[in-house]
Amino acid sequence: MLPGLLGLLAAVLIALAGPARAETVTVFAAASMTSVLDALAPAYQARTGVRVVTSYAGSSALAKQVVAGAPADVLISANPRWMDHVQEKGALVPGTRRDLAGNALVLIAPAGTTWTLAVGAGFPLAEHLGTGRLAMGDPDHVPAGIYGKAALEHLGVWARVRGRVAPMANVRAALALVERGEAPAGIVYRTDAAITPRVRVVDAFPPDSHPPIRYPAALVAGHDRQAARDFLAHLFSAEAAAVFRRFGFTPAPAAP
Repeated sequence: MLPGLLGLLAAVLIALAGPARAETVTVFAAASMTSVLDALAPAYQARTGVRVVTSYAGSSALAKQVVAGAPADVLISANPRWMDHVQEKGALVPGTRRDLAGNALVLIAPAGTTWTLAVGAGFPLAEHLGTGRLAMGDPDHVPAGIYGKAALEHLGVWARVRGRVAPMANVRAALALVERGEAPAGIVYRTDAAITPRVRVVDAFPPDSHPPIRYPAALVAGHDRQAARDFLAHLFSAEAAAVFRRFGFTPAPAAP
């Protein structure tokens, strides 16, 4: 009887320990990556058995968390400047940083509105806001807001709208404000506008009105594990590129 019980106990312990031994990769990613990574991660986990845990926030917040020692394996930023900050602090694994994807900037309005406006030099954005505010990422530190401010400055419009901005913690928060009709217009990434029927794209910003929108990705220092390297490599695969395209991103070119 005793050997049988011991054998059963051993089998139970092995079964319980199995999931605990499963590899986990923790990814800190810009909020605008939410939809595409939420599509990629479960499929990767189902195929490899590696659990992918994602945490989304503004790139500035993520950068500060990683520098402070947050337990991320992979970092994906929406702005090279914040990735530069992390790299300068020695918090990235050398040689692992690459641009993962690109995006575009658009002006949005709540669905059901009908006003039109062509985005260009001196366009009358302030007049179209009425008494409302312009929803966008905080232009002081949120990448989507930094790009938006740069575009509005380039087009000669920033001075007339800067006092009308509703600065949000990340681009998805700006999107939500327009979705709820609490702002008559907003500036978000093309990929964010595409995920909801509650907003419409009024027009796109000219690509030359702001710096190129790039998403650098890299391994975090102290977390150089094979599972993390494999997932990062998967993000640059042809299979992942197709998913990035489906969500409106411009995927990075294949590695040479």
